[in-house]
Amino acid sequence: MLHSMTGFARESVETDIGTLTWEIRAVNHRYLDVQFKLPEDLRPKEQSFRQQASSTLARGKIECSLYFRRAANQDTELQLDTGLVGLIGHRISELTSKLPNVAAANPIEILRWPGVILQTEIDTEPLFDHASELLAKTLGAINTMRASEGQRIGEMLESRCADIAAISASVRDRMPDVLEATRIKQKDRIEKLNIEADPARLELELALVAQKIDVDEELDRLESHLVEIRDAVGDDKPVGRRLDFLMQELNREANTLGSKSADTETTKAAVDLKVLIEQMREQIQNVE
Repeated sequence: MLHSMTGFARESVETDIGTLTWEIRAVNHRYLDVQFKLPEDLRPKEQSFRQQASSTLARGKIECSLYFRRAANQDTELQLDTGLVGLIGHRISELTSKLPNVAAANPIEILRWPGVILQTEIDTEPLFDHASELLAKTLGAINTMRASEGQRIGEMLESRCADIAAISASVRDRMPDVLEATRIKQKDRIEKLNIEADPARLELELALVAQKIDVDEELDRLESHLVEIRDAVGDDKPVGRRLDFLMQELNREANTLGSKSADTETTKAAVDLKVLIEQMREQIQNVE
């Protein structure tokens, strides 16, 4: 089953320590690129989180953000780094003496200074366990979204494959008439030249022309690629790159069909094929 590379998931959990929230955003990318934004207390655990994400996701640019809000009972007593507060106050006094017109310092702004408010240390292991469990849940949610989008892409690819197969069958059915019309046209040209042609040589030339415009091999390869595409769509493994390669092969056969065309209907069929292939290619760029 196909998986899209785009998706979004957000999950939260309330613990005794505080509230944890994971947000995961995924967009298409050539490889797997996982980036993390973590609270300071859990930065040392980034590698563990990365392994967890990599075991679930195979491709895409993934942005994983973890937010942590301490429970109210964790900060009931506001503690300050008095040494840092004194140093800040001393520097403010020096600045005020040199710039007397500067407004007085706002105590709230001082409280916002990094490190002024001392937070009690917490045991990161229970916090990590909760975060890891929540990450697994969030990864599952984004995978569900990506699978749903992948199913839609798979249905679209199947529809385009059916259209391509119909065009291929139509061209194949018409080829005997196209070859016969080409033979007649070549004979008419020779007759208009009013020259005596060697029958054996004439048949050889007509056979060469017929071989030049025959597209049975191209249609066989085209239909073979459709079988591979359908097999890939039903595969449980990531197949985005394989499908992208098959689009190149389909496009090559459509180009050859157009270059060998001996009538307007075959030329139109080649153009229609290229349109369908491009529609598929655009969607496949988003497949994991």
